[in-house]
Order: sequence, then structure tokens, then C-alpha cells
Amino acid sequence: MRAIIQRVTSASVAVEGKVVSSIGRGLLILAGFHKEDTDTDSDYIINKSTGLRIFGDADGMMNLSVSDIGGEILVVSQFTYDDFMLRFRKNFPSVKSGVFAADMEVSLVNSGPITIILDSSKIF
Repeated sequence: MRAIIQRVTSASVAVEGKVVSSIGRGLLILAGFHKEDTDTDSDYIINKSTGLRIFGDADGMMNLSVSDIGGEILVVSQFTYDDFMLRFRKNFPSVKSGVFAADMEVSLVNSGPITIILDSSKIF
């Protein structure tokens, strides 16, 4: 499993010109799945992304996670990922997502810019 994680001040997904999901400050995660991915792959991406310390603290140092700042997460994927989203919501209940099988338009304001690529196959 691979994920591109972008720190954003806002992000949204539109389908047929209508916004179906949007977030403020937080993370936009573009998720890519492989047919051999397991729950271990999902858990790695979920735990790593929610634990990334890429938000500024009171001193302006990147020392806080999305959870620490009360931020939001928007996950977008080109394939079905219901199990991934169920697992994600166990750790981060307010995570939002795109629409399965829809032609989505993703908009974002990248903050920093901070963009990180995670690949679960690199940990095994």
C-alpha cells in the first residue's frame, strides 16, 4: 500500500461539480492499494499518517500530529477501500473520504508545502 500525504489548510472532493467531502486544517491522503495488501499494510499507513509530527507547535517547530492539533483527514483512493476506512475510523473517527467509483475532482491548499510518501512494502 502506498499513500501520498499532504499537510493542508483545506481540501475537498467534488463529484459532478458538487462538493461531497471537505476538510479544514489537516491531512489529505491519496491512497493506493495492491491486491496483496493486508490489514498490516492498512494499519501501518493509518498509524504512521496519524502520528506524523508535521504540524507546528507554539514555537513554530514541527512537533505535533494531526491528532494533537485536532485536525481533519480526507482520504481519496481510486479503488474501493471500505475495510481501510473502517479501520481508519477506529483510530480517527472523523476521517472523511471520496466517493467510490466516481470521477472525483480533488482540490487542496498544501501547507508548507509538506508532502510525504509512505509505502508499507518498505517496512517488511
